[in-house]
Amino acid sequence: MEFLPTIGIEVHAELKTSTKMFCDCRNDPDEKRPNFNICPICLAHPGTLPAANATAIKHVLSVGAAVGAELADATNFDRKNYFYPDLPKGYQISQYQKPLVKGGSLAEVAITRIHLEEDTARSTHDKGDDSLVDYNRAGLPLMELVTEPVIHDAKKAGDFARELQQLLRTLGVSNAEMEKGQMRVEANISLGTKTKFGTKVEVKNINSFRAVEKAIKYEIGRQSELLYRGEKIIQETRGWDDKTETTYSQRVKEDSHDYRYFPEPDLPAMQLSEIKDFGVGELKSKLPELPNDKKVRYIAHGVSRQDAERYATDEVFGLYFDSVIDQLKSTPAMIPAASNYLSSDLAGLVKENSDAINKISPENFTKLIVMISKGQISSRAAKDILAEMLSTGREASAIAGEKDLLQIDDQQLTQSLVKKVISDNQSIADDYKSGKASLLQYLIGQVMKESKGKANPASAKAALLKELS
Repeated sequence: MEFLPTIGIEVHAELKTSTKMFCDCRNDPDEKRPNFNICPICLAHPGTLPAANATAIKHVLSVGAAVGAELADATNFDRKNYFYPDLPKGYQISQYQKPLVKGGSLAEVAITRIHLEEDTARSTHDKGDDSLVDYNRAGLPLMELVTEPVIHDAKKAGDFARELQQLLRTLGVSNAEMEKGQMRVEANISLGTKTKFGTKVEVKNINSFRAVEKAIKYEIGRQSELLYRGEKIIQETRGWDDKTETTYSQRVKEDSHDYRYFPEPDLPAMQLSEIKDFGVGELKSKLPELPNDKKVRYIAHGVSRQDAERYATDEVFGLYFDSVIDQLKSTPAMIPAASNYLSSDLAGLVKENSDAINKISPENFTKLIVMISKGQISSRAAKDILAEMLSTGREASAIAGEKDLLQIDDQQLTQSLVKKVISDNQSIADDYKSGKASLLQYLIGQVMKESKGKANPASAKAALLKELS
């Protein structure tokens, strides 16, 4: 029997705000001093009252607007009850029945909901026999996005997570750095049929896009083996071990009723239409150009899909290429060539530090592209000039002149070189005339060799064809 994998993704992203979700403590994920950004509210001391962070709410609504979702008008916070040492209240303020966002889609994956909650503290277990808790993270604003169970392979899940990270960064709502725990992905995986889901298993502790795909592939394989042996899948939460590249059981999976949700009594329900700046129209009007829109725009300029993906996701290269496009707006036919040199040659030179690209101004880079397009320098010379530009910051024309890399633009000289090459390779020229058309490329190469690479290949070809005819 063939099983159909069905995958739903849950993503938690720490939001960029000045303060925590329900208090005035600083929101600083890079704070190294343990228990420094804390107060009686985020430590849940008796008698303290939370107050909702308006910026965090606006961030989540902006994400909803960007994915074409339904934004709530009436909403409230709920208590999600469970015990864990890094949860100071003994419950988490979250959202359940009335999330801020419902529906929408991203990367062709349907979204169920996006809601807002507070983060937990951070536990460490590497100090001998003791476990330590750092409450700096407790109470940070945390966005949770849940997809519909409509993904059927690991790559699609990884692509969705990457696309979401791009969106969050473009909107400026989260840095979403997975290695720092600012974006955490959980995968719900079941093996069933087209008409019936299997038992769901949740995999946590996934800290990279590559690990997302590996964890899903492993879990599909693990569950498949159990089912083929006639064994049952247990609904549980499993962790991902990067070293062994396997999942391991953590606890039996809870259902929503186990959390005993009820409305948070210390926070009033909200009517968002009554709050300035939270209107759907205003939120949409303030959205920046979104990653997918950027890709469409770049492809319209004749850029490859792969390059468009890079410019849309890499802020450094995207801003640089936008400046190049602006420089070439009067000669748009040169833009694809500019993209080729930027994404391959220049990207290769700065692969260890992409910020180094700015050692060459977009204006100077564009002048190099113009020289290439006009046949003033060869592609080989362009590579050498580009490396020199990155090292010195000098202009392409100055380097080309100093290193004698300008192509010969003298028809008489080119003609004389062509005649010499034909004379020195008469038998090959005769074979070309007798129908061996592929030999023309060899003769062009000989002209380039005679000119020490400075002849214009197009001019050399034209002169050869004229002479050989």
